[in-house]
Amino acid sequence: MADITLTGEIRDEFGKGAARRMRVANLIPATIYAGGAQPDFIKLPAKETTLALRHTNALFELKFGDQSKMAVVKDIQRNPVKRTVEHVDFYEVKAGEKIVVEVPVFVEGTPKGAAVAFVDIQEMAIKADVANLPEKIVVSVEGLVDGDKVLVKDVVLPEGTELAMDDLEEPVVTLTVPEGEGEAEGEEAPAEAPAAE
Repeated sequence: MADITLTGEIRDEFGKGAARRMRVANLIPATIYAGGAQPDFIKLPAKETTLALRHTNALFELKFGDQSKMAVVKDIQRNPVKRTVEHVDFYEVKAGEKIVVEVPVFVEGTPKGAAVAFVDIQEMAIKADVANLPEKIVVSVEGLVDGDKVLVKDVVLPEGTELAMDDLEEPVVTLTVPEGEGEAEGEEAPAEAPAAE
């Protein structure tokens, strides 16, 4: 069952001029790819689509014409200044299919002392059923101390998923006490905050 349903229309206009007209009409052009098959070109309601794209790795049901297809987001093109969505690429999937997705890493918990958690891997490659794609991976640093590391092999994955990474010894999160502001390498990851957008 899809997480989100969007109803659009088949589009038969292409190019920058057509894209501008669609944006004026509060529509977003989109393409649905399906392996080696001919892609479907559609246009979707801008407001509903923009809100739906906030959900990482959501499973979409896309309705257009007399068709309905399940798909996941492949790529999002945004305006470099306004950051508004200008085009979306979807990839068609089938029920029961397993795919590899990039899942953002979140950090939770409080380390001991003055140690701070720094995220070394912003996203992890995870294989999962299309109906069970995780939005995030949570790494706990509760009680960890300066010098501790959470490796890829240590991460507790969401139920029903499996790792799709080769280097199991690579650190995902490193605990360290910064010598001074801006001197520690990496990006500080506050609790309950995403490591990357």
